[in-house]
Amino acid sequence: MKPSILQQMWCSNYSVLLFLSWLLFACSTHQLRSYETQLLLQLRKHLEYPLPLSDWENHNNADFCDLFSSPHLTIKCENHSVTELRIMGDKPAKASSEFRGFAIPNLTSSQSFSIDSFITTLVRLSSLKVVALVSLGIWGPLPDKIHRLYLLEALDMSSNFLFGSIPCQMPSMPKLRTLSFDENYSNGSVPEWLDSWSNLTVLRLKNNRLNGEVPSAVSRITTLIELVLSHNFLTGKLPDLSKLSSLQLLDLRENSLDSGLPPLPKGLVNVFLSKNSFSGNILEQFVKLDKLQHLDLSNNHLSGTPPALIFSLPNISYLNLSSNTLGGSHPEHLKCGEGLSLIDLSDNKMVGQLPNCLADDRIVKISGNCFSTDASDQHSASYFKFVSKGEGRSRMREIVILAGVVAVVIILLLVSLMFICKRHQTQHAVAQHSGPKVKQDDPLSGISPDLLAAATSEVWNRCLPSYRVFTVPELKEATKNFDQSSFLGQGSFGKVYKGRLENGNLVVIRSLTLYRKCSIQNLKLRLDLLSKLRHPHLVALLGHCIDDGTQNDSTVRRLYLVQEFVPNGSFRSHRSENSPEKVLKWPERLAVVTDETEKPDDDVHNFGFILLESLVGPTIESGKGEAFLQNEMKSFSGQDGRRKIVEPIVLSTSPQESLSIVISITNKCISDEFSEWPSFEDVLWNLQYAAQVQATADADPDSASHQSFG
Repeated sequence: MKPSILQQMWCSNYSVLLFLSWLLFACSTHQLRSYETQLLLQLRKHLEYPLPLSDWENHNNADFCDLFSSPHLTIKCENHSVTELRIMGDKPAKASSEFRGFAIPNLTSSQSFSIDSFITTLVRLSSLKVVALVSLGIWGPLPDKIHRLYLLEALDMSSNFLFGSIPCQMPSMPKLRTLSFDENYSNGSVPEWLDSWSNLTVLRLKNNRLNGEVPSAVSRITTLIELVLSHNFLTGKLPDLSKLSSLQLLDLRENSLDSGLPPLPKGLVNVFLSKNSFSGNILEQFVKLDKLQHLDLSNNHLSGTPPALIFSLPNISYLNLSSNTLGGSHPEHLKCGEGLSLIDLSDNKMVGQLPNCLADDRIVKISGNCFSTDASDQHSASYFKFVSKGEGRSRMREIVILAGVVAVVIILLLVSLMFICKRHQTQHAVAQHSGPKVKQDDPLSGISPDLLAAATSEVWNRCLPSYRVFTVPELKEATKNFDQSSFLGQGSFGKVYKGRLENGNLVVIRSLTLYRKCSIQNLKLRLDLLSKLRHPHLVALLGHCIDDGTQNDSTVRRLYLVQEFVPNGSFRSHRSENSPEKVLKWPERLAVVTDETEKPDDDVHNFGFILLESLVGPTIESGKGEAFLQNEMKSFSGQDGRRKIVEPIVLSTSPQESLSIVISITNKCISDEFSEWPSFEDVLWNLQYAAQVQATADADPDSASHQSFG
């Protein structure tokens, strides 16, 4: 029986309603939370309104996730949150000697740009999985808070002006698969902790200023598909990479690597090792790379005869062995792979007949050899014999000259050592008569071994440069000759200056006057101890300089201490009412304690009192002891009690729910009952939840969640 017209109309209308409901639901799933929209607008402001973001002013809150993707801008959303942000700017980084760690007009963001503020805003988009911020003129050292993007799978900040080292907190981003900092100014060594990323597939750090050796950790990242460290200042021997079974691209061009060629994994497709100092023969294992398409070993010091089978690899299309010292000859019936279209053997020492397959319809470069051809670009057979003899005589002369120089240097060193020893003996005698006797065999006297061990963090040490001795000219250059513009203040421990080292790192330099009775040996023992005290919560001592000077008053000498630069002061100093304009509001305090929870030294009870101070202010300055505060915490259950004990700035800048969450977890942490103490995971979860409530309230001031106690 056919349905009635009324039934047909109802079915049709129901289908339309169903479709409209689905459409509305689909649209609503992409609509951003209001505070994430505000964060995107803040990012645009931080980046100084780049061209790809010029249309954002014309879009309402629901439009950001619906913007059409372009080569310059991509935004993707899931569950009301931004999960992918790609911005391609128009300020490509240029390797320029004029960049010294400061803003450059038309190349970087302005002098007022703050990379710390920018990253602080970025990490509040906590659902981000992909971030690409390329050619935006971003300059400065990358803040370690970037690691708060726990869900991040890909980070690309190529073609900017980032300098300093890669933050050592980044291994706490467990999902990271792609890291690209190409074309920046990163310096220091390649981090040893890279193998902490168990899912890393792409590592690109080309065209930076990285130095030192390629760490052995690289050979343990078995998930790597691309490893690109070209155009840096890397030196030394390469680790054995043969276990990287997934590796397809290896690019180490234009460094100073000076070992033999390393064992390589069989799955490689592209290998670029040109413009280094690799020496020795081309290993037979290269002929087992049956997936290899491009191989460039040019501009090295390779010798011997290239393996014949390297020309017939099944997938090889590009082979460049030019500018080495390769010699020998190959048979005329040498086989070449069908896809081999470009071969460059120029500027070597190869002899004999040119193999037939190299004369086929291919692009072949052979100039600067001794092949038996009619071409005028080949040397005669006797050329290399003459060159070899000439080189031998030249090297012999160099060795004789070098031996003479070494002999003179050794004599000078011996004379210098005799003088130094006599001077130290005199100083030691003076110290015995004019100063207290020091027990030299126990330089750590008075320091608990447990305290030293607790304050020496292996992970943190990796973040900081190694301790070193500076020269007076270095410190003068860093402080503009101790100019008044670098002067920070003076206290009981001498004058304090702000300086910038040659590598761009900011430091604090303390200038102290010491009396001669202070033994150099004793002083160095103490400095050695201080150099070992490195920890996330301690300002690190990076080095020192002892200046004997040439002053008329020979009874003094000057000591310079070079310390880590901490621009924002301590947490306690920013909770002091002595400088109201700098006092941290509740969202800022919450961010600090949340960050501290992510790296606890294992004492949740003591951390509870840090939380307590974030609520009520410094306990020492106020004269309030822990016992008093612990008793006062009982009054936290009511609003009147909270107004009595909680700092006014906290009450006026915190919504009720956010504050209540922190008060609750604080009460548990400082409880006298051990069984009530929460785990650090519980503390972190509660603080992150409180921060989320705070962020929602800040984005929507008119919401009910923004009602504060103030």
